[in-house]
Amino acid sequence: MNKKLSARRMLEGEWRFEQLEIDGTPMPAAAFGESRLLIDGDRFRMESPEATYEGIFNIDVDATPCRIDIEFVEGPEAGQWSYGIFEFRGDALTFCLGLTGASRPETFATSAGSGHALERLARVSGARLANVTGGTVAPAVETSSAPGPVADPTAFDAEMTPLMRRLEGDWVPTALTRDGKTMPAPWLSHGSRAATGNEVKVVFGGQVMVHAKVRIDERPSPIAIDYLNIGSGRTGGVSLGILEWAGDEVRFLMADHGNLRPVDFSQTSAPGLTFSQWRRK
Repeated sequence: MNKKLSARRMLEGEWRFEQLEIDGTPMPAAAFGESRLLIDGDRFRMESPEATYEGIFNIDVDATPCRIDIEFVEGPEAGQWSYGIFEFRGDALTFCLGLTGASRPETFATSAGSGHALERLARVSGARLANVTGGTVAPAVETSSAPGPVADPTAFDAEMTPLMRRLEGDWVPTALTRDGKTMPAPWLSHGSRAATGNEVKVVFGGQVMVHAKVRIDERPSPIAIDYLNIGSGRTGGVSLGILEWAGDEVRFLMADHGNLRPVDFSQTSAPGLTFSQWRRK
């Protein structure tokens, strides 16, 4: 067995997170206690309260420290890459990764503004996992006249309205439910929503969950809102949703790309939908 294949075999199995540090800030245990990493061959799935990430990776065990290149296939970072270093000693595994778009770390440390995440994991099981496939590459978004969302960027170049102005600025989450799973309260403190003009970016735990241009139709009730993805492998895909105000807080209910727009906020726990509520920072 060659050195690279032997290292992959050592990485296989289920791992639990024991420590997580992002940009020099240690994350509380509640922020990663329910997360786990599953590896089979060169395929992985990372399950966490905010999302599930799937993909493939390549390792270089001749480098010092060992290097890892990660391609995200499914999840919020689909189509993006992350570059890092790793080491394992027995049942202990350590990664230092560049968040998508960041450089590869040189050491097992992070600092403010580095865009790096330090992860320490412990092995739960070394058994091979039959259900870790690495995800499925999303089909290209069609721009024909067929029914459904059409990825026409010019349709998102509307003039700013008072409502759009009201949505600008920095926001913090007060609630989030995805596919019927509610994010634990401790995780909410690591989320943010920033809107400038009609462009919005949502980040949780240092990972960009949404980067999109926004289009709003205030005529229906609830108000209709569309996202044109500009930040991942689903670039050009359109997600349909609704919004409403709850006092000074704003609520969104967004369908996954390709799904129908939700009817009202009674569907907040339905599969294929993401509900979020935000207050101004």
